[in-house]
Amino acid sequence: MTAVLTGDIINSKQGTTPDWILNLKDALAFFGSEPTHWEIYRGDSFQLEIDPLRALEAAIYIKASIKKEKNLDVRIAIGIGEKNYTSPQVTSSNGTAFINSGECFDRLKKTNLALQSNSPEIDEYINLLLELALLTMNGWLPATATIVRAALRNQDLSQRALANMLDKSQSSISEALSRAGYDEILKLLQLYQKKIKTLC
Repeated sequence: MTAVLTGDIINSKQGTTPDWILNLKDALAFFGSEPTHWEIYRGDSFQLEIDPLRALEAAIYIKASIKKEKNLDVRIAIGIGEKNYTSPQVTSSNGTAFINSGECFDRLKKTNLALQSNSPEIDEYINLLLELALLTMNGWLPATATIVRAALRNQDLSQRALANMLDKSQSSISEALSRAGYDEILKLLQLYQKKIKTLC
C-alpha cells in the first residue's frame, strides 16, 4: 500500500518562478529523494510517492510552503492504493495508487485538495473534513503559511523555541497558529491516520 500525491501550482505564472520552485523542491525533498520519490514536470506539476499515513501531512506542508508566496496556492490529489510497477522515476511507476491519484486530480474543480482510495466510504468522510479544513487553509496569508510550515516541520519544538527560530515573539507565533487553525489541523491529521490504518 502506498500513497501518491499529484499536484500543480495555482497562479504559477503570477509568481516569481525561482521562489516558488525552490519552495516546492524543498517541500518535496523533506519527504523523499528525487526522482525515486518525487518529480516536477511540465513546469509547475509534481508527483510524490509517500507512506499513506503521512500523505495528508505532506499535502498540507506543501500547501503551506507554496502559500508563503503571495497569490499562489496548490492543487493536490492524494491517491491511495497498490504499486504494481516500480520505476527509477516516480512518474513512470504504476498501480492503483497512481491511477486513483490521477483520477482524483482530474476531478479537482471546486476544491484544491482531495483523496481517492479504494474505499468510497472513507473517501467521502475524509473529503468532507478536507473541504471544511480548506475554508481556513485557503485563506492563509504568506506570514501565516510560513509559521505553519515551520511548525509542521518542527513538531517537537515548543512555541517558544519556534519563536526563537523564526525571530518572532511567542505571542505572535501563538496568534498565527490559532488563526491558521493549527491545533485543528493536528487533530485532522490524527483522525486521517486512524481512518487510513483501516485500509493498510
